Amino acid sequence: MRDFALHRPTSVAAAAAAFSGAQGEAAFIAGGHTLIPAMKSRLRMPDALVDLSGLGLSGLAVDGNRLWIGAMTTHADVAAKASAIPGLACLAAGIGDAQVRNRGTIGGSLANNDPAADYPAAALALDAVIETDRGAHAADDFFQGMFSTALGDGEIITRVGFALPQQSSYAKFRHPASRYAMVGVYVARHASGWRVAVTGAGPGVFRWTDAEAALDAGRDTAGLVLAADDLNSDIHASADYRAHLCGVMLKQALATLA
Repeated sequence: MRDFALHRPTSVAAAAAAFSGAQGEAAFIAGGHTLIPAMKSRLRMPDALVDLSGLGLSGLAVDGNRLWIGAMTTHADVAAKASAIPGLACLAAGIGDAQVRNRGTIGGSLANNDPAADYPAAALALDAVIETDRGAHAADDFFQGMFSTALGDGEIITRVGFALPQQSSYAKFRHPASRYAMVGVYVARHASGWRVAVTGAGPGVFRWTDAEAALDAGRDTAGLVLAADDLNSDIHASADYRAHLCGVMLKQALATLA
């Protein structure tokens, strides 16, 4: 890790100004669970870090038909306080270990968009709105592939609004060491219909539209098979096995809806 300038702004505007005014490459730091290891291995070498911890962007509140969560809210707080959406609280409780849950943030996870992260599946299934200092992004348009999002350079997530579902649940087959999702499936029943999102299986989170159609029609999903063509195949699992796991995790998520 090389030397860098550290900025600790106390407002979103000041954070944006520090980022845009930095000499060389700048990076925002939230929980730091991805950025700091990347800096230690010199995969990332920013000249300036802008710390977002002093911006007051934490907390949870229900407003209308959405649960709004501040971008700097930790996984531990989501797990403890997201009682309006129990499926989301359970998802947060299964992220990493205690150290990760007490430092990692929901905004940092969504901005990073790791293809095996848990929150992107919840964001898609719960029809989330990701608000930033420049506007808002619908979850359906926000995730754009591996580690890629609709965020512009220097754009800061301020809060995330999850639509309150009639029911929702999440099930994942986790890697035994990292606890990332080798496959995770989030199911949510809304008044407008079902939404089903899959993480960990492919190069990015995606909606499983065949599962949604089957659930909307009241059909049995027990024999539903996800095509393995575009799924990941690596040292941990083949694409065919991940396709099989998608069906298993869908079944488990549906079984725990109550």
